[in-house]
Amino acid sequence: MVIISFLQFFVATLLAFCIFLGLGFIINMLLKTTWLPVYAYFIVVIIIVYSFWEEDSFISYLKGTSFSDVILFIGGLAGAILSGYLIKMLRDKGYKMY
Repeated sequence: MVIISFLQFFVATLLAFCIFLGLGFIINMLLKTTWLPVYAYFIVVIIIVYSFWEEDSFISYLKGTSFSDVILFIGGLAGAILSGYLIKMLRDKGYKMY
């Protein structure tokens, strides 16, 4: 049972990474910005945290989050940051469509 839970956790983190990498890459291509997806990611995370935050204090909410929630958020942030670096690298190499 632990192996299945770990496998689900790994797949969820990988999906969060790939989703934000792909969305960031597309946003960077269309809007010609480099770091907009990272800023948008923080806005999405704030909206998610605010929607699940009850009337308790923010510190008690943070204590209630699990390790897997934090790792999922970090995986999505890594995808958003990597999309910025990929676009920057492609532009530096001379690809004008990015």
